Amino acid sequence: MGEAEFDQKPLVKAIEQALSEPESSVQRVTTPGGTFQVRWDAGGSATALGHLPFFAELLEVTGLFERWVEGCPMSYSSPNAPEVRDVLGTWLLSILDGQKRYAHIAGLRGDAVAPQILGMSKIVSDESLRRALAHLAPSVGKRCSEAEQAKREAQLAKSTTWMDTALAESTCEALCTPWILDCDTTIKLLYGHQDGAEISYNPRKPGRPSHAIHTCWIGNVRMVLDAEVQNGKAHAAKHSLPRLRTLLERLPPDRRPRMVRGDCAFGNETVMEEMESLEQAYLFKLRQSAGVKRLIERQWSRDDWCNVDQGFYAVEAELKLSGWSRARRVIVLRRAIKGSLVADEQSTGKSKKQQQSLQFSDAHKPVNIWEYAVLITNTDYALDAIGQLYRDRADCENGFDEMKNQWGWGGYTTQDMERCNLSARAVALIYNWWSWYVRLAHPKARLEAITSRPLLLAGIARLTQHAGQSRLLVTITHAAGAQVKSMIANIRKGLDYILQAAPQLPKLERWQALVRYIVAKIIAAKSQVRPALLTSASDMPQSATG
Repeated sequence: MGEAEFDQKPLVKAIEQALSEPESSVQRVTTPGGTFQVRWDAGGSATALGHLPFFAELLEVTGLFERWVEGCPMSYSSPNAPEVRDVLGTWLLSILDGQKRYAHIAGLRGDAVAPQILGMSKIVSDESLRRALAHLAPSVGKRCSEAEQAKREAQLAKSTTWMDTALAESTCEALCTPWILDCDTTIKLLYGHQDGAEISYNPRKPGRPSHAIHTCWIGNVRMVLDAEVQNGKAHAAKHSLPRLRTLLERLPPDRRPRMVRGDCAFGNETVMEEMESLEQAYLFKLRQSAGVKRLIERQWSRDDWCNVDQGFYAVEAELKLSGWSRARRVIVLRRAIKGSLVADEQSTGKSKKQQQSLQFSDAHKPVNIWEYAVLITNTDYALDAIGQLYRDRADCENGFDEMKNQWGWGGYTTQDMERCNLSARAVALIYNWWSWYVRLAHPKARLEAITSRPLLLAGIARLTQHAGQSRLLVTITHAAGAQVKSMIANIRKGLDYILQAAPQLPKLERWQALVRYIVAKIIAAKSQVRPALLTSASDMPQSATG
């Protein structure tokens, strides 16, 4: 066809020559710092997760990872299929590394050390992980025979029970101390044609399809009790209510929350009736409806407003809106807005030219501009306590920010919703494990993943084996090397205490004892800062204080 031979360009020849060179050859690289000899180390045993062995020790002492693997309802018939431990271990490493897409697992495939630390034979591919999760959580919405549909529903129920058990185990022992349950929903943006991708409420990118993640938290500790992914239009509180009720009914009476908190989405008759039927205390915010505004007008002239700190004043009243079954206790909060404000007002007459006027607020004029909120509760706490309790609810927004931006709640997206839900709950489980680990290392204050991962996970470790012994040479790349060693020492001290105090205990009871130990350390650390507001460590049971 008239092919002609052309001389290759020098650049093409250089690239082909470099690719044809053996991996053991040395390459001279000139940099601003000088010339370096570079050689590929194909058989090297190194990992970028240099501090992983210490976290793996916690998993081994408490049996968390082992029970998660043994309870997994997944089995393959093919002899070439990956092991369950390899699948879940790859999932664990991907989540722990802060990845958000299954394709990012390729960045771990060359790690020859991390799989050995977790007792794995290899890191599976991203496609193998997707297929494994499809086996664990099959899609029940696709058309198939009745027998196949029943089989898929049974498998999905097993996987749900498996994750319920693991999540409950990760937080159960922390519920022995008084705690508050926070309910809220966050929006997960989608950029494809996923199942359940609906265009609905979206504060950041209106018009973008999304999923809604309904979450229950342990208040102010940021532990995830439960999470459920639903379609984008199912963001109202009524869609959270079934899982919330199931969670409360599953808890023993002595481990139920002192209070259930929620924003204005939960301040409606349906949710409040459910809580009252369970004899559960609650604190919700009310929407600024016409009836609520009339209540505020009636209370505004009262002279018994009490200061509840941070510039807020509160007054108590009773309210029964139309559609409510009974009158309930409400607290009206108000705070004067300070600063230079301008009100923009436009005329709405028939004339084509609309006149615009500006009204400036003057500090010397007797005019106050207020922001207000109305809370509803069935408790008898004092007004100052109610105000502080609801302000503390804002901390769960920080938890959502961390889970979506520093963990995997913003990703791990597949076409079917079942795998999205399973992945979201797995991220919550690994997040809980890591949170306990970090609090053991640093009980004074919690550290988000953006801080804790560089401190307690990132590092260069090289594996050497000699005379039947495996040695890891860890290089700390963080500037705060002394702090890293101190935090690792705290971790080893806690694990050694559990092993020495109760070596005969099963691993599940070791985990429970370790959580009590961490809770006692947290309370002791905070009682030194705010002894008048927090319970001291001496009030804890003897088994928890250590």
